[in-house]
Amino acid sequence: MLQVQNISFAYDSKTVISDVSFSIEKGANVAIIGESGCGKSTLLKLIYGLYDLNEGRIFWNETPVLGPKYNLVPGMDQMKYLAQDFDLMPFITVAENVGKFLSNIYPEQKKQRIEELLEMVEMTEFADVKAKYLSGGQQQRVALARVLALEPEILLLDEPFSNIDSFRKGALRRNLFAYLKNKGITCIIATHDSIDALSFSDETIVMKDGEIIAFDASPKIYLKPESKYIASLYGEVNEIALQVLNEHANTDQTILVYSHELHVTDKGNLEVTVKHSYYKGNTFLVKGVYDKKVLFFENPFPIPDGENVFLTVDNEVAEFRRKG
Repeated sequence: MLQVQNISFAYDSKTVISDVSFSIEKGANVAIIGESGCGKSTLLKLIYGLYDLNEGRIFWNETPVLGPKYNLVPGMDQMKYLAQDFDLMPFITVAENVGKFLSNIYPEQKKQRIEELLEMVEMTEFADVKAKYLSGGQQQRVALARVLALEPEILLLDEPFSNIDSFRKGALRRNLFAYLKNKGITCIIATHDSIDALSFSDETIVMKDGEIIAFDASPKIYLKPESKYIASLYGEVNEIALQVLNEHANTDQTILVYSHELHVTDKGNLEVTVKHSYYKGNTFLVKGVYDKKVLFFENPFPIPDGENVFLTVDNEVAEFRRKG
């Protein structure tokens, strides 16, 4: 188990992490999400032991995680950390990079391990290519394979798919997270991609200004966001008064509604003026204005600018959010 106990950290006089506490069970996959600069990357570095804490303690099982003041070489043997700069050796081959830290005592086993990992990240055909000739996305895939070579107990990933093409990203995610689950490897991933948090993470940590503002099962974070900030990390979201959606609602309460949950209806209280329709491939994201406030909703086809339409939300969704 990973235990983070009341940790704080500052660069010079600027506090980056403030009184953060949480625990993660062995084998769990946890996503850390939040706006840029909220402290996601710094938190991963602290967990790995790259920085010294100002306050608090971190434990992996019963072993304290200590920083550079205590370790000549920062980092924990039981952990592997993949930063956004990949840190590959440019003048050696892909296979040599992946096997860099593997023992040479059993060369056949080492070769099989390298082949297994390259197959998982779909880089087998580049095994003999020097790293300097790879694209950014290819280097990122090799770096993923390398941090898994010694099969860590806990894996810390900082935006691990940011440079990878969309058509390849889905398969790589499925391969990687299935591998981690099968091996019982704990994974913490700092990401801006809601798919990482929703499709593959058991739990999600939401950060803002160096603090944890939510930590729960990933579907619950998404379905019942505690604030507009949290909901906005998953896409366009609207804050709408219940009385606008249901004239019989005897309350001043507002609810959060994702753009895909709003749809056009024949009549209603929520009448918006369309400003623009944005093509998304499978649908259109439509920007509208109601009572001088911008709303976003989705529609199967574009709506002419300036046209007025009525919007509604399914009663089940409104009631679910109201009770949230």
